[in-house]
Amino acid sequence: MGSVFSKLRLLQPAAFVAQAIFVALVADAILLAFIFLRRAYRKRYFARRDSRVFYYRQRWDALISEEIPFETWRQRPFDRGIIETIALDALDAAGPREAAKLLKFLRSSGLIEKRIFEAREFRGWRRMSALVALGRTRAPEGIAALAEGLRDRDLETRLAALRGLGRMACPQAAEEILAWIGDTGLTVPALPVQNALIQCSAERPQLLLPYVQHAKGPVREVLGRVLGEVANPSLAMDLMQFVGDELDELRAAAARAMSHVSPGVAYDVLNELAVDPVWFVRLRAIVSMGDLSNPRAVPALLRGLSDSNRLVRLRAAEALVQLRAAIGLAGFKADMRSTASAVGDLEKIGLLSIFQQVAALKDRYGLHAFLTALENANLRGKLETEIQESQELTPQKRKCLQEVLQTGHPPLEPATEEQTTANVAPLR
Repeated sequence: MGSVFSKLRLLQPAAFVAQAIFVALVADAILLAFIFLRRAYRKRYFARRDSRVFYYRQRWDALISEEIPFETWRQRPFDRGIIETIALDALDAAGPREAAKLLKFLRSSGLIEKRIFEAREFRGWRRMSALVALGRTRAPEGIAALAEGLRDRDLETRLAALRGLGRMACPQAAEEILAWIGDTGLTVPALPVQNALIQCSAERPQLLLPYVQHAKGPVREVLGRVLGEVANPSLAMDLMQFVGDELDELRAAAARAMSHVSPGVAYDVLNELAVDPVWFVRLRAIVSMGDLSNPRAVPALLRGLSDSNRLVRLRAAEALVQLRAAIGLAGFKADMRSTASAVGDLEKIGLLSIFQQVAALKDRYGLHAFLTALENANLRGKLETEIQESQELTPQKRKCLQEVLQTGHPPLEPATEEQTTANVAPLR
């Protein structure tokens, strides 16, 4: 008796169709069997994992306090992975005391040393996984292994090492990153490098200065952005050299640091940077002028209200509102020193004087920015009262200022030179 396929061959073309259908059915059956087996395995795996997670969660305090011997779980890869994951998740959200306790547990159990070994000896995804875990521990002893990962041939591995060093957030990690980009240049996207350096160099930003001075091209741009973010008072005089630098980020960093220099030096520099062609350099200069809180900055801040960039206008307006108590100090200090309401009167003079000068600019966008800053500081009602009660204003001028304040439109009468320079000492 012949086989089924022998009989099918007699059907000629129909035989091929029948064979194809049979093969497809067998393949579908095999695929369905694989899917069901995989689901069964994963269901069993997750049930087992959930059971072990619950078991160790119930005994977590005893586990990290070493009441449960490490030997009971360390030789079991499944349990060891669960405990490491729980510890790292807890470390991400822990406070200083709890973090120190968890880090001691990770060291005592040898999990950190195991990850350091894997980060140095393994390759591919296993090395990347070890680098990620090592970075999450924030253990200083892992910095050397993470630094070696920066020179891996695989891009994803280099990024894992870079992010791990960024999570360390310490100057030693910054030194490793700086040495790496100094040797190899930018072999990864610039943004991860920038973020990692900002986190690591915030404590000691002076580490960046030698590299910024000698770097070129894209590396210098990245370092300039980082320096602009982490600049602090200790770098104020060192950043003076970058005031005229061709790199925008370095000029912005210099402008940011000028708020911590003596006003006699700072205002000349900031007055120059406030007219820089790059908007964020002007923004940093305006912010620094506001931080210095000195009436000498008023002319430059008034110019900032007419800037083409909206953020610069808003920051200039905020700085002018904050300066309200300083305006008129030189002329009225002697008369007001002995009065009980000295501070309040000085604020009134300053706020009204600034508003007159802003209105005299006849710049609609600058006026809107100032009124926005005024409302954010909850001072609009106070200014209305001061305009109404001022004895220095003529009725016509009072009505004009009230209309400007209510409508948000510049005054119709032409601005006078006296209005734009009243009670303000010029920049020298």
